[in-house]
Amino acid sequence: MECQIYLSEQPLDGNEVFRFLQTPASGGMVVFTGTVRDHFENKKVIRLEFEAYQAMAVKEMERLAAICAEKWPCHRIAIHHRTGVLQVGEIPVIIGVSCTHRREAFAACQFLIDTLKESIPIWKKEVFQDGSHWVSAHP
Repeated sequence: MECQIYLSEQPLDGNEVFRFLQTPASGGMVVFTGTVRDHFENKKVIRLEFEAYQAMAVKEMERLAAICAEKWPCHRIAIHHRTGVLQVGEIPVIIGVSCTHRREAFAACQFLIDTLKESIPIWKKEVFQDGSHWVSAHP
């Protein structure tokens, strides 16, 4: 299994993830792209701000990919996350998985995004028109 981990303030490229995931053996490729939406619970979102403990976050992303590969027969896994200030419409996260079959690719991709949001030391601050708050505990 090959893995591509990327954590940076630079914009993410979905086409790069798609190209990385392609293999002759992969019949199923699933890519989840998260975008900054313009609202949350009837509040207007101005921007999101992401901070990360870089070294630990990358190490934990690698560990997460290894766990995923033990659970499903993944050919390739991509975990890309952005840090910094992101405006509405920008992409903070792209998760991609390729497997022989679509069922495994869907399950693995969902596992990765759900677990990433719960366990990786990346923190999100939501900035609204009327204030802001950290989504999870901030260091």
